[in-house]
Amino acid sequence: MVPFGEVSEVVLKVIAAHVLGYFNLDADILPRIERPAYAYDVNRGQYNAAPILKALGSMPFHDYVKVIGLLEVDLFVPIFTHVFGEAKQGGKYALVSLYRLRRNSDGSTPPESLLLERAAKVALHELGHLFNLLHCMDRRCLMYFSGGLQELDEMPFYFCRYCSKYLGDSLRSHGINPTPTK
Repeated sequence: MVPFGEVSEVVLKVIAAHVLGYFNLDADILPRIERPAYAYDVNRGQYNAAPILKALGSMPFHDYVKVIGLLEVDLFVPIFTHVFGEAKQGGKYALVSLYRLRRNSDGSTPPESLLLERAAKVALHELGHLFNLLHCMDRRCLMYFSGGLQELDEMPFYFCRYCSKYLGDSLRSHGINPTPTK
C-alpha cells in the first residue's frame, strides 16, 4: 500500500490487517509519495483516477504482486460523479479514496470505526478487481457495486460463495494459498 500525501497510519494498518485476513497476503506500507497535483481537474474540483493509476504503473513496484494507492482526495472517473476506489480489472494497481468515506450522506462525521470499516471494504473490493473479480449481483457480497455510502455501509464484510471460489482460483494462479496457514 502506498499513501499519497497524508493518510492516517491507523487507516493503513487496518487495511493491511484486512488484506492479510481476507487474501492471506502481507501488505507492506510503503513510503508516502506526494499528493498527485498532476491529476487535479480544475473544472470538476476533483482528481482524475486514470492519470494516478498510470503514474503508479511507472513506479518501481517490481517486488509486489498488487499495489493499492490510498488518497485523501476526491476521485472521479469521467462516467461517474465520484468513485470510492478504482482498479483495472486483473491489473496491478488500484486506488482508494478516503475523501467521501469521511462524511455521512447528511454531512455529519462518522465515528472512526465506520470510516475504518468503509476504507477496508473499498480496499478489499478493489483488490478483488485486481484479482479479476467482477461486480457481483449479490447485495450480500463485497464485490457488489456500491455507488453511495448507504450501499457501502450495508455491504457485508465477506465475499459470496461464487466470488470466494473465483478469488481462491485467482489467488492460486498467482501462487498464493488463499487459506491462511496456522
